[in-house]
Amino acid sequence: MKIKDIILGLVCLNVITLAVIASSPPTCPADLGKECASDDEWKGEFFPGIPAIKYEGPSGKNPLSFKWYNAEEEILGKKMKDWMRFSVAFWHTFRGTGGDPFGAPTKVWPWEDGTNSLAMAKRRMRANFEFIQKLGVDLWCFHDRDIAPDGKTLEESNANLDEVVALAKELQGNKVHPLWGTAQLFMHPRYMHGAATSSDVGVYAYAAAQVKKAMEVTHYLGGENYVFWGGREGYQTLLNTDMKRELDHLARFLEGAVAWKKKIGFKGTLLIEPKPQEPTKHQYDWDAATTAAFLLKYGLSGEFKLNIECNHATLSGHSCHHELETARNFGMLGNIDANTGDPQIGWDTDQFLTDIGEATMVMLSVVRNGGLAPGGFNFDAKLRRESTDVEDLFIAHISGMDTLARGLRNVAKLLEDGSLTELVRKRYESFDTEIGAQIEAGKADFEALEKKAMEWGEPKVGSAKQELAEMLFQSAL
Repeated sequence: MKIKDIILGLVCLNVITLAVIASSPPTCPADLGKECASDDEWKGEFFPGIPAIKYEGPSGKNPLSFKWYNAEEEILGKKMKDWMRFSVAFWHTFRGTGGDPFGAPTKVWPWEDGTNSLAMAKRRMRANFEFIQKLGVDLWCFHDRDIAPDGKTLEESNANLDEVVALAKELQGNKVHPLWGTAQLFMHPRYMHGAATSSDVGVYAYAAAQVKKAMEVTHYLGGENYVFWGGREGYQTLLNTDMKRELDHLARFLEGAVAWKKKIGFKGTLLIEPKPQEPTKHQYDWDAATTAAFLLKYGLSGEFKLNIECNHATLSGHSCHHELETARNFGMLGNIDANTGDPQIGWDTDQFLTDIGEATMVMLSVVRNGGLAPGGFNFDAKLRRESTDVEDLFIAHISGMDTLARGLRNVAKLLEDGSLTELVRKRYESFDTEIGAQIEAGKADFEALEKKAMEWGEPKVGSAKQELAEMLFQSAL
């Protein structure tokens, strides 16, 4: 009987202990070796043992160094840092967990306490700025709900955002500021039918209020751009969708954003980020051409530019180079979300760009565009699920920065050699004649062209020299 009483007592004690643990707030990981702070203050560095990342050249073996990106080096008339304007994406870098539809999160960074509290949001913000400083960049990007927790009401959400943004403003100093900010209009259940294209007017109004606030804080932090990514601005089936009405609503929403931008004196560029689908079956800003056509139809082409994401380009059946050239030719190339997808996987994997050939084609468009400012390269890319060390955050960004820097160096070689440029010039040289100039100026009518066709007879069409073009391109890699 005595033994039973002892066992029963132990069981009860164990249950009580577990209940206390379960009701307590999550604690810091046990391997910190430091006392867990109850507020956002953090003792020491977030990335101890990782120094400021320096350029060590192509022969360097240190993974925590740049091999190709030398910020102050001048190439094609600009410093590399001015061509690139690299930015850290807060959501992937500090909110990415490694979770996927088939598995639980794999990443718990040392500073995380398991909560989405306001104190934890401030701690993440401090980690963000230490990361930026050590990586050696001046720009960062954010969604409103990634940097501050959602509240029970819009007023509470705005108050939370204000508190975190005040800290960010303090930590930024005079050098660092956002490349762009945006509102997260896709995760909360209220946005299941879309935000600007929702069938519910209450959701439309809530989305407008959220964009209004997000634009205000972007402006307050010195942001240079503001992005619209309509992850749920589309449809799952046309059977229950009034497409014209939704597109009209989207245009009215964007008009409202333009008006608010002007009212608050925000001088930044408004950007739309095309994507064909995921999470919707069909997204209205499918690709660069579709988005440009939408902006032209609704008279908004002078107010917006495009934020081209390379992984979104491949999902729409295009190369990143194609989307950049399309945006550039419309005069709408404003920013690049630097990432890539896996050609064997049909969804948005958001990997860091490491393909030298693709990076070189990307940089060809950037150089032809004269740069991206006030846009830049935002690393909308995340670690693989299996990469779980803190240093992997640095290695991934270093690799992405070096890849694009190497692409820039290759473009410089191509332009200095001139062979590829000359090949393209020669291909179109027949239009450098008097009649060619008249055609391009819109002054050659069909009667004049018929006379020329009869005068010249059957055209002698030359080779496009595609294989030579590819050879010349590859020789620069």
